[in-house]
Amino acid sequence: MVERRQAAKRPGVHGWIILDKPLGLGSPQAVSAVKRALRTGGYPKLKVGHGGTLDPLASGVLPVAIGEATKLAGRLLDSDKVYEFTIRFGEETDTLDAEGKVVRTSDVRPTSAEVHAALPRFTGPIEQIPPRFSALKVDGERAYDLARTGAEVELSARRVTVHDLRVFASSHEPIELARNRDDAKAGLESIALSAHVSKGTYIRSLARDIARALGTVGHVTYLRRIKAGPFTLDHAISLDKLDDLAKGHALEQVCLPLRAGLDDIPALSLTPDQAGLLRRGQQLVGIAAPDGQCFAMLGDVPVALAEVQAGTLRVVRGFNL
Repeated sequence: MVERRQAAKRPGVHGWIILDKPLGLGSPQAVSAVKRALRTGGYPKLKVGHGGTLDPLASGVLPVAIGEATKLAGRLLDSDKVYEFTIRFGEETDTLDAEGKVVRTSDVRPTSAEVHAALPRFTGPIEQIPPRFSALKVDGERAYDLARTGAEVELSARRVTVHDLRVFASSHEPIELARNRDDAKAGLESIALSAHVSKGTYIRSLARDIARALGTVGHVTYLRRIKAGPFTLDHAISLDKLDDLAKGHALEQVCLPLRAGLDDIPALSLTPDQAGLLRRGQQLVGIAAPDGQCFAMLGDVPVALAEVQAGTLRVVRGFNL
């Protein structure tokens, strides 16, 4: 009982744990791993959620929100992401990745020069049809559930933005393919790309469309998210590291504060009286701060994600800390 009371006083359980999600693990399973780590470490039971789905066949940055940070997880869903991925040419699968069955083939192999020439067409605002095997809902059902039954799934094109798209040298490519890329006349079996994209962008669809624009077909064989919102691989830990820290009751060492998910929003210092009013849901008038959102703080304690408009401060999301 004493141990539980001491655990309940441990700081740092309201915040972000950034996982380097391994291949083969879905986002819900990663969230479950963090919940287990909290239980193993003797921490209080808190709400846990992730800040953006990552497919089982993808690895990399998966922000996991704990406690009051879950109130900010939606902002992560709306944030930009950066991915590294490899397109293998010649085969298109029904899932658009290596997990699916081949549905189209082509003998055409693009050259490095052709790939470089095509990429600007997929940079900026573009129209994109999501994969049939996706979590989008069609008539109340997940598209991937319908696709697995063999049903025809019609998904509408959506507008997304690709801020940056470029070729890069990947350690996951065979050496001969990397060498081929230096020869503008050699046909490529695969190409490694990096993409900085807006919310809602499907890399599998992007790979499909690039391959088709090059007069062939293709699918993703490697996909790694290296940035989600403000979080990068520099912040990320493995599941083994998570387990070790949980057993050592030391998750605070890697739990980032609430504000880490809002690094683009300025902080606003409050007096104790102002903090009390905000916590009761009241507005503050006469606030000398520019219009826009801010992170209202009482010392080092987050009070609310708030918004200033014409000198009036109102709560967007309050924190119970």
